[in-house]
Amino acid sequence: MNPAPPSTAVVPDPDSASAPGDIATLLGEPGRRPWYRSPLLWSAVLVALLSAGALWYWAAGREAGARPSYTTQLVARGNLTLSVTANGTLQATRSINIGSELSGTVLTVHVDVNDHIKKGQVLVELDPAKLRNQVLRSTAALGAASAKLAQTAATVKEAQATLARFEEVALLSNGMVPAQKELDSARATRDRARADQAGARAGVADAQAALSTDRINLFKSSISAPADGVVLTRNVDPGNAVAASLQAVTLFSVAEDLARLRLWVYVDEADVGSVKAGQDATFTVSAYPGRKFPARITRVGFGSTITDNVVTYLTYLDVDNAELSLRPGMTASATIIAMQHDDVLLVPNAALRFTPTVAGTATPKGGIVASLIPGRPRNGTRKSAAAGASTAQAREVWVLSNDGKGVAVALAVTPGISDGRMTEITGGDLQAGMRVITDQKKVAAK
Repeated sequence: MNPAPPSTAVVPDPDSASAPGDIATLLGEPGRRPWYRSPLLWSAVLVALLSAGALWYWAAGREAGARPSYTTQLVARGNLTLSVTANGTLQATRSINIGSELSGTVLTVHVDVNDHIKKGQVLVELDPAKLRNQVLRSTAALGAASAKLAQTAATVKEAQATLARFEEVALLSNGMVPAQKELDSARATRDRARADQAGARAGVADAQAALSTDRINLFKSSISAPADGVVLTRNVDPGNAVAASLQAVTLFSVAEDLARLRLWVYVDEADVGSVKAGQDATFTVSAYPGRKFPARITRVGFGSTITDNVVTYLTYLDVDNAELSLRPGMTASATIIAMQHDDVLLVPNAALRFTPTVAGTATPKGGIVASLIPGRPRNGTRKSAAAGASTAQAREVWVLSNDGKGVAVALAVTPGISDGRMTEITGGDLQAGMRVITDQKKVAAK
């Protein structure tokens, strides 16, 4: 058996380059890691990235919270009607107030409300007793005047005969007899007789006129209808005393034709320039709230009516009432079609009244740092939709840009007529299909 060879120890060379590593290896110690594999470094980098991400997220959220949100509406083409509203009442085309020229006691009333009457039909009779007595008195006065006329005629005849004898005698006696005084007296008597005769004729004419008046009054004691129609109101009953000493008393109101009515409306001075004869209109009444009746303007008055410092103009509209569903005196609300434009570009009135805030027209610049620095207070404020209903002075609308950033862009427009809700656009850069801004609000920051 051969003995094991003796172990040989290797002594490291102190001058060798790998001496430290070899020593660490010999001693069993772990080696030093490179700097880029240091956990502390990567931990610091991760913390820095998380902080930057959180800061960016916070700044982005703040910027998004400050960015305005808009309410928009699509621009389209359509028909626009300019209408004028006015209130008034229905009236008969011709209304007749039947009264009495005489005073007296009502004896009989032959008609009532809603009765159809014919021309010449007797409506009311007054007690004719006094009127008949007046006719008898006038007849007697005419007889007396006629007798006086006959008497004066005889006197004239007598005076003329006397004067003729005196003239004949004077002619035969060559003027010796009768005396000139007697001739002059005979002539004066004849002239007085002729004057009395003329006065008697006038008395007869006066008596005849009085008799005729009394007969007319007796005839008028029976009050007749002046035309065909329908009785609307009745203000008399049998036994009533009629006193017509100062003015004619109205006994009945009669509508000549209820198949045609007239609507009286009062148009405001701001709208009267758009209202003309021949325009169509519709109206409603409380009796038929869900029904619209057609009408047509026939006259626009030039004279004004002032009520509570409001100037209005009376306008007449003719109404066909063949069904007799409408009645005089009904209160009506009319809508007059003043203008009609078809296939025009339309935008809501809110878009013409809208003005965005200064912050809503541009995105804040300068990055995160600039967003953290407080800015100066902004003076721009958005006008309320109730700031004014008129859009006549509006010259621009705001639309959203097409770059996806949601920035409001102003477009010049030329407005036309408006119906109070929509406005016609007659010129400018606005086109159908664009979305106009009608309101603005801010989203709360998260």
